[in-house]
Amino acid sequence: MPNPTYADVEEAHSRIAPLLGRTPVLTSRQLDDLAGAVLYFKCENLQKTGSFKARGAANAVFCIDDRDAWKGFATQSSGNHGQAIAWAAQLRGAPAHVVMPLNSSEVKKAAVRGYGGAVVDCEPGMAAREAAVAALLADTGADYVHPYNDARVIAGQGTAAKELIEECGSLDALVAPVGGGGLISGTCLSARALAEGAKVYGAEPQMADDAARSLAAGRMLAGPDAPATIADGLRASIRERTWHFIARDVEAVLTVSEDEIVAAMRLIWTRMKIVVEPSSAIALAAVLRNRPLFEGRRVGVILTGGNIDLDRLPW
Repeated sequence: MPNPTYADVEEAHSRIAPLLGRTPVLTSRQLDDLAGAVLYFKCENLQKTGSFKARGAANAVFCIDDRDAWKGFATQSSGNHGQAIAWAAQLRGAPAHVVMPLNSSEVKKAAVRGYGGAVVDCEPGMAAREAAVAALLADTGADYVHPYNDARVIAGQGTAAKELIEECGSLDALVAPVGGGGLISGTCLSARALAEGAKVYGAEPQMADDAARSLAAGRMLAGPDAPATIADGLRASIRERTWHFIARDVEAVLTVSEDEIVAAMRLIWTRMKIVVEPSSAIALAAVLRNRPLFEGRRVGVILTGGNIDLDRLPW
């Protein structure tokens, strides 16, 4: 399957809009003052299943012909993508199988099961995930929806930035978290088409910085197999399809510390009165750490999700 284009993002938006909520864009004068910029927060923490992952999952699941959908859908995920696939498959009336590392959040595992998905445990690390997926596909014949290295998923994720730009008008920059790179790839597609001149920045944990290192080296580099960052949704490494967009369109990938992620998360909870998870708060953390890059500019910030275990808050 070729890499997606903006036309695929538009097609995905038409397909999934009836299934999803159009999440709000919120602002905060207090956070603007801290950043020295005008920030527009696209609140995907308020999306179906609690994250932007519902966009790519819905697009992938509803792309499939009825004669194949009955076989079901399979994926591997630390949580949010797995929930989204289970949710979308349930809407489609099809089974969902989600391979999840043993160190995944119990809240996210429970959510997968709550949407009717079957959780398949595996050891942490991408090698273990992929081995478990291979065995699962051999047993079920299900359609494999990769969490990010999938053209259908990237096109779906691009609809978040599409809505953000359509609502806010011209932006100088967009900031999105980077794990495997599906969201920022879709963000690049929408930014190129709708926000000429806007720069796209990634935000990444220092403990899982393969995208930042790859961009600096000019070639895709492997990340650690099971990074211990608190941003559990960003532990995946970029792949060939997402590296294509990062290398071509991303101005820089900005890394932040674990403490900065937690501090930004707390700021959003206390100043904006909304619940976000660490993987989501990292976008604000990157803006605050790099104030000179964004000072005086109109900046779109994608808040990716709000699925967090309230019994294990980092503070």
